[in-house]
Amino acid sequence: MKTRKTNWGRWGDSDERGTLNLLTPELVLAALRLPKTGKTYSLSIPIQRSGVPNLEYRGTPQRLTLTNHDDEAMARANGGAPGVGANEDQLILPSHTSTHLDALCHAYADDKIYNGYPADQMTPYSGAAKCSIDKVGGIVGRGVLVDVAASKGVDRLEPGYVITPADLQEALDQQEVALQPGDLVLIRTGWLEAFMAGRADIMPQPGIGLEAAAFLAEKDPAIIGSDNSAIESIPFDQHVYLGGHIILLVEHGIHLLENMNLAELAADRCFDFLLSIGALKITGATASPVTPVAIG
Repeated sequence: MKTRKTNWGRWGDSDERGTLNLLTPELVLAALRLPKTGKTYSLSIPIQRSGVPNLEYRGTPQRLTLTNHDDEAMARANGGAPGVGANEDQLILPSHTSTHLDALCHAYADDKIYNGYPADQMTPYSGAAKCSIDKVGGIVGRGVLVDVAASKGVDRLEPGYVITPADLQEALDQQEVALQPGDLVLIRTGWLEAFMAGRADIMPQPGIGLEAAAFLAEKDPAIIGSDNSAIESIPFDQHVYLGGHIILLVEHGIHLLENMNLAELAADRCFDFLLSIGALKITGATASPVTPVAIG
């Protein structure tokens, strides 16, 4: 039984996009006027076998490089001149590794995903019947960096630190930035930078707690992202498994961006910017690798 306000039915009983519906043409056009320097920021981390935060149970990304160097007959048959060939890759990777966008079908509670769709509509063959990543479309809007680590005067928050609403508001006040409906909100803990530099373990991780998740949901963001593996803290706040996911994904239809590279934005104190995200159109999928691009 739900005890908090939800967005179920807010955009109709057949909605599968959640708060992405807030990104109206007017908001997108307003976001286009934000850039001041024209500097671009790639907010993703590499997709590779090691050196990046891969949770063991999800498996490790694999890249198989394919060449036609030994297939001279095929090359010649297709008009290839001597010394001409091509290199290609085959990628095998978990969708919830590296920098990725969670679909609304990713998490469920009380046997329901966002908007009340039954969780058992997910099958091994066709994937999710509702709220899959291919429903997302192109995402463009006002990005807002909430640098919690910097607001506390540290390079990174302590392992397992639970971010509170007061922490978020303190960072926003210091930055002199206010959240607006439809914002793409990115929370920096500093954990990912430390992990990539070999100064932090994969677990535990700092992140938002249940109260902070509810606080953010009330602000009506289109998306919430962070530089950690779950947006919320691990171990989970108040020992509620996927509690932040339930509040954000399931109850409010807010897509989540995980494992984001926010270091350069933070170094430049670029707190609001144009942000563009394109997910792979994988039919029925629960997530997609993404490379968000910010323009400051």
